[in-house]
Amino acid sequence: MGENTYMIPTSVKEVKALGWDYIDVILFSGDAFIDHPSFGSAVIARWLQKFGYRVAVVPQPNWRDDLRDFRKLGAPRLYFGVNAGAMDSMVNHYTASKRLRSDDAYTPEGRAGQRPDYAVTVYTKILKQIWPEVPVVIGGIEASLRRLTHYDYWQDALKPSILVDSGADWLIYGMGERPILELTRAIESRRNMSDIRRIPQIGFLMGGKCPLQDAVYLNSFERCCKDKTAFAENFHVIETCANMMHAPVLVEPCGKGYVQINPPFPPATEQEMDSFWDLPFTKQPHPRYKGKHIPAFEMIKFSINTHRGCFGGCNFCTIAAHQGKFIQSRSEKSIIGEIKRLNDLPGFAGNISDVGAPTANMYGMHGRDESLCAVCKRKSCLFPSPCKNMNRSHERLLKLYDQIADVKGIRHAYIGSGIRYDLFLDEKGFVDESSAPYLKELILEHTSGRLKVAPEHTEDEVLKLMAKPSFRLFERLRLEFDSIVRSSGRKCELVPYFISGHPGCGMKEMKALSCNPALKGLYMDQVQDFTPTPMTTSSVMFYTGLDPRNMKKVFVERDIERKREQKSFFFHKGRR
Repeated sequence: MGENTYMIPTSVKEVKALGWDYIDVILFSGDAFIDHPSFGSAVIARWLQKFGYRVAVVPQPNWRDDLRDFRKLGAPRLYFGVNAGAMDSMVNHYTASKRLRSDDAYTPEGRAGQRPDYAVTVYTKILKQIWPEVPVVIGGIEASLRRLTHYDYWQDALKPSILVDSGADWLIYGMGERPILELTRAIESRRNMSDIRRIPQIGFLMGGKCPLQDAVYLNSFERCCKDKTAFAENFHVIETCANMMHAPVLVEPCGKGYVQINPPFPPATEQEMDSFWDLPFTKQPHPRYKGKHIPAFEMIKFSINTHRGCFGGCNFCTIAAHQGKFIQSRSEKSIIGEIKRLNDLPGFAGNISDVGAPTANMYGMHGRDESLCAVCKRKSCLFPSPCKNMNRSHERLLKLYDQIADVKGIRHAYIGSGIRYDLFLDEKGFVDESSAPYLKELILEHTSGRLKVAPEHTEDEVLKLMAKPSFRLFERLRLEFDSIVRSSGRKCELVPYFISGHPGCGMKEMKALSCNPALKGLYMDQVQDFTPTPMTTSSVMFYTGLDPRNMKKVFVERDIERKREQKSFFFHKGRR
């Protein structure tokens, strides 16, 4: 293998086999290492490798013993990178009832307990203790969504930026290919620190007062701890800026210094998106696992990601905060090329488990006049009503499905990701000429017997607090679904997902949900208890009892037993 196609090493033996006398970057991760584009460690490793950097990965290091895993590869030439894995470690560990989970999908054989709570902070502190002179760059979901003052459900308290607790030198938020490459080059060339601090999409902690005149200054961490209104105000500003095409620098005072978060890179172009995927992934778990079952890998091993971002703006969701609001799509050529290569993978029988993304049917969607998008501050292009500038046509997506169907060896291409039915339906019916063909093809060609959708609730007051459309739209969907299934003679079920315990939802609202006549005959076991996770509007509501959009008071059910009762309210009813 050439320098740019080597297997990513994870041990001293593997590094020696490559003949390396140094490593540029060593990544520590809370997940098992799977060389697949669905896993951030693999993406960053392969991306840096493309530009000639030597990268090693230490997956799931043992933080309990003599810390040999943190020492075994020595110090890297440039820096350590740290992430908690594909999930926030606390979400990975605990249920909404704060009970410890018994398994971990990102670990061989699903074993629990192979990463610490607050993994980014724990790993970073250890590395700083052993190698105090080596920079540490943190990233991934846990670092990204804890980049500023945030509510931590598991401690039921506000926590400062993860930069404060961890002691990391740099934080990269969002999808990290472009900032990590620029930061790596800057560290390598020993660029002036003031220049490095201008790199987009990074954060850092500084002492003293920020000298920037044109930054947006947030309430301090200390003030947020004393005043919930100040925290809600902060979040509204952070969220607004996160959804802008051209955002300002954010500065949040903390202690005797401040956290600075630079604005993100512009949305990735189609060419850039292709370059992130057209890397030499093996699409397999690292050989060190010797064929052990890794549940998360089994779920995604034959899946295809078509784009990034989501403009839905659901209040309980972190996708836009991490991936951005603007849709960044791959080219059809890149997608079809990846699908053709699936035929070379062991065990592939022609069935693609998912052709999707955060929202599968947003592929290729953008504003008709993108100059309007450039100055827009809306969080959602769909709520409270669809933006008239948004082109919701599914024509390009339908053509992509046709191209996929023509690939030799492909039997089925399922859509396992979520879909937004308010992209093709309103209460009057289909929104354009591509809408009805899309729904028909989705049901008959890309669903394996069950079409799963997420109305989330039936009661409009709760849905407004979720930033979701009226339940009347689901009722319309069911009419169209039943019509398509009936005329086709196929057997297919519509399966709705709901959230219990969300701010604004009490037992009265759950009772109304369970008795809604539009759900008669549907399978009703898909209910998730709301879990407040860092950097969502819903979590801010949960902690403050305020809607940060308008500062109005919101009912919040905080008692864990009553939250559990909400979730179980209609399970005993079984199949309706």
